[in-house]
Amino acid sequence: MSKITAAITAVGKYVPDYILTNKELETLVDTNDEWITSRTGIKERRILKGEGLGTSYMAIKAAQELLEKSKIDPKEIDLVIVATATPDLLVASTAVYTATEIGATNAFAYDLQAACSSFLYGMSAAASYIESGRYKKILLIGADKMSSIIDYTDRATCIIFGDGAGAVLFEPSTNGFGLKDEYLRSDGIGREFLKMDAGGSILPASSETVKNKQHFVYQEGKTVFKFAVSNMADVSEKMLVRNNLKNDDIQWLVPHQANNRIIEATANRVGVDAARVMVNIHKYGNTTSATLPLLLADYEDQLKEGDNLIFAAFGGGFTWGAIYLTWAYNS
Repeated sequence: MSKITAAITAVGKYVPDYILTNKELETLVDTNDEWITSRTGIKERRILKGEGLGTSYMAIKAAQELLEKSKIDPKEIDLVIVATATPDLLVASTAVYTATEIGATNAFAYDLQAACSSFLYGMSAAASYIESGRYKKILLIGADKMSSIIDYTDRATCIIFGDGAGAVLFEPSTNGFGLKDEYLRSDGIGREFLKMDAGGSILPASSETVKNKQHFVYQEGKTVFKFAVSNMADVSEKMLVRNNLKNDDIQWLVPHQANNRIIEATANRVGVDAARVMVNIHKYGNTTSATLPLLLADYEDQLKEGDNLIFAAFGGGFTWGAIYLTWAYNS
């Protein structure tokens, strides 16, 4: 019997209609389009508007698009994982609600949180379930409503983040397509450099925490940038070396969309030219858990069966890693 590997067989996406441009941000903080673009590569980002709409709204929309495109019966799905740093609620899982709303009534579900590496870690988890032979169809969704935890008077963070969701379906493959290798890392040294102070068990919500703006994301940009540049590049190069791949063997680099300079540094390290680097940061900004699946959705029509992809991400905590995957289908 051929070895079972875990292949991506379908993708879906959702981004909100509202576009927050650099020009509009100029009215909120001391910044300008040239400053933002030159430092990040971001021109605009999507923001989810509407009372009572959270991360699950976008996760459901992305999943529904995937199901509609692939003609999959949601009752066939065994597991739903929602990778997110902004769950609808604490305690009650966003994934559980998402699974119910899309009709995946035979699936179990849970959330996975590793900051901007959440989707990458989710790929590892989904692949492991498939490779075990226990489950056949796993829906992995990356979704974040970053606007819910961003202070739009803080220039260091409000220019970077946006909202969105992407979804992929993992299924068994016996022809070698799918996830080939992974190298996932973490280091608690990063806990103080990218975080949200209040709302957790250490510092529960209070009038003081709200007054002190402790429910917004804080980032020490220079430190995070330095760690992200070196570590994303290192793990991406490791995927090539460990699998005896030359840069010409890689059809696509799929990097987390945090900063254009980090993306370029990673591409340079693995020797992949710009034409083979997936980029949509200019349209969406950093959507945290959603960046990688949104790239797949945006580039789906350019992907071909047998293409070799290197995924790389870096997130708060710190968390980071790379995955080597072979694409399983033609659009």
